[in-house]
Amino acid sequence: MENLTKMEQLYEGKAKKVFATSNPDLVIVDYKDDATAFNGEKKGTIHNKGIINNRVTNHLMKNVLEPAGIPTHLVEEISDRETIVKKVTIVPLEVIVRNIIAGSLSKRVGQPEGVKLGSTVLEYCYKDDDLGDPMVNEYHIVAMGWATKEEIDTIAKYALKVNELLTDYLKDLNIELVDFKLEFGKTSDGTIVLADEISPDTCRFWDSTTHEKLDKDRFRRNLGGEEDAYKEIMKRLLGE
Repeated sequence: MENLTKMEQLYEGKAKKVFATSNPDLVIVDYKDDATAFNGEKKGTIHNKGIINNRVTNHLMKNVLEPAGIPTHLVEEISDRETIVKKVTIVPLEVIVRNIIAGSLSKRVGQPEGVKLGSTVLEYCYKDDDLGDPMVNEYHIVAMGWATKEEIDTIAKYALKVNELLTDYLKDLNIELVDFKLEFGKTSDGTIVLADEISPDTCRFWDSTTHEKLDKDRFRRNLGGEEDAYKEIMKRLLGE
């Protein structure tokens, strides 16, 4: 983007750095190769993860979600690792969408991974590493002032629509969308938009035929082959 200057670093998280720009409404996100799990207890590196997550996220937001009416923070990809996005105030919730039993849900309900749910499940967790991102419901969210009832209704509507769009899109690529995490933010005028990322870091992607895991579970569970799994997702989505 012309006449936009990258300025001081505002924030560094587990997977990304965020930089201010000469436009107060825009920031630059820089994706890292650092990998973490279990709220940062396990740390490592996945080679070129930042490139893959940046490009996969932008591809899905630009080509799948925005054309179908899901507003996102995306403005422009400026390098393999860097993207200009709208500056937002993040709603302090992880929004988890589940289609198939896996991960923590498997332990919680005593069912094996891979069982298809009778309907899509939507969960909310309060974003706080010190508390372990506890699960909360709509009543907690409104009572604590993290979002209004209207905002939660909008977030839920968008999350379910994202699930529908991604499930259909990935099915054609022989990828099963097991579950995924979304984050939403508010722009300066209060508009709710999809923020953060949609990548093998934040989604459980399984090969539809073999059920091979093509996501961060390979790192979490010491399965090995993380780099190949991430590359396979980029290959199927971007053809490279």
